[in-house]
Amino acid sequence: MNPLLSYSYQAEIFCSIDAICAIVRLSSISDKKPFPNDRTVFMKKSILITGCSTGIGYCVAKALHEKGYHVFATARRPESVQMLLSEGLQSFHLDLMDSNSIKLAVEEVMRRTDGQLYALFNNGAYGLPGAIEDLSRNALRDQFETNVFGWQELTNLVLPIMRKQGYGRIIQNSSVLGFVSLPFRGAYNATKYAVEGLSDTMRLELKGSNIYVSLIEPGPIASQFRANAIKMLAKYVDVEKSIHYERYQGVLKRLNKEGPAVPFTLPPEAVLKRVIHALEAEKPHPRYYVTFPTYLFGVLKRILSTRALDALLAKSGNNN
Repeated sequence: MNPLLSYSYQAEIFCSIDAICAIVRLSSISDKKPFPNDRTVFMKKSILITGCSTGIGYCVAKALHEKGYHVFATARRPESVQMLLSEGLQSFHLDLMDSNSIKLAVEEVMRRTDGQLYALFNNGAYGLPGAIEDLSRNALRDQFETNVFGWQELTNLVLPIMRKQGYGRIIQNSSVLGFVSLPFRGAYNATKYAVEGLSDTMRLELKGSNIYVSLIEPGPIASQFRANAIKMLAKYVDVEKSIHYERYQGVLKRLNKEGPAVPFTLPPEAVLKRVIHALEAEKPHPRYYVTFPTYLFGVLKRILSTRALDALLAKSGNNN
C-alpha cells in the first residue's frame, strides 16, 4: 500500500475516536433513563418471539416472562419447545421456512390472547459462513428463507392485527453486519441488509399508525451462533475443493474457538436491555446499537471513504 494512502487511512480513523467515545457516552447516559416502573402497565402485554431455543431469544423470553409479559416463546425443534414448556413458558413450534407453520403459530397466539398482540420480536436466524463464490443458489435461498422471508411473512400476518387494535411494536434483531460487510459472511450480510431495508420501509409506511418498528443491531454476543454456523458451513460448502481452502482454516479456527471469538463480546442481556426499551418507551428508537464494534463501525461508515473502510473491514474480517 502507498505509504501516503496508508497515512491517510490512519488519519481518517484516528480523527473519529473522539466522536465514537462521545456517542458511546451519550448512549450510556440514555441507557440510564428509567423504564416505566409500574409493573401492571405491562403485565397484560403479549409478545411473540422467534428463535427461543438458546442465546438472545431464550434470554429475552425468560426475562420478559419474569417481568410480567405474556410471552409466546417459539422454536423450530420439538425438544426446544419441550424445554421451554418445562421452564414455565408458553411455547409452540414455529419454523420460519414453513409458511403453514408460521400461519398456525399466529393462529395459536390469537386463540390464546383473544385476538390481541402487543409485540413481535423477530429473532430466529442463522449464519452461513463462506465465500460468496462458494455458495450455491440453494444455499443463499435457504439463508433468505429463514432470515428474511420467514420474518416478513410472519410480520405481514401480525400487522393487520396491530392495525385493528390501534397499536403494536415490531422489533427486528438485525446486526452490525446489516450496515457493514465482512469477508466470508456474505450470505448473512445480505440477509441483514435486506432486513434493514424492509424495516426502514415499514417504518415509513406505518407512520401515524401507532405501530413502531425498531432495529436491534448487535455486534458480537455470546450464544450458540458459531456452533450453528459450523453445521451450516459443512452442509453447504465444499471446503476441500474451494480456492479459499487455506482461508477457511482461519474461519474454522474462529468458529471453533472456546469462549468469545472476538473482543467486546457481550452477554445476551445487552440485547435484552434494548428490547425492553423498544417495548416500553413511548417513542422507541428506530435503531439500537449493541456492543462497541457496532458504535465503532456506525461512526466509521459515516466519516471514512469507501476505500478506507474497505481496508479496515478486510483486515478485521481476515483477523476474525
